[in-house]
Amino acid sequence: MKTLRDIPIGGSAKVKKLHGEGAIKRRIMDMGITKGVEIQVRKVAPLGDPLEITVRGYELSLRKADAEMIEVE
Repeated sequence: MKTLRDIPIGGSAKVKKLHGEGAIKRRIMDMGITKGVEIQVRKVAPLGDPLEITVRGYELSLRKADAEMIEVE
């Protein structure tokens, strides 16, 4: 299983599936990260947390733990 956390800086991927339950999954979906959407990794903080991604035309910071719940292809 490849997650958003595995994508290198400058790389992009398509969301395959969201893992997690309840409020956590709902929060990720509310940010615009849904099945089939294209995500590009823009930057990663020096210590690896958070990631800055581009999704649906806007930039978003995402925690490492949340990025590991997003399965990509």
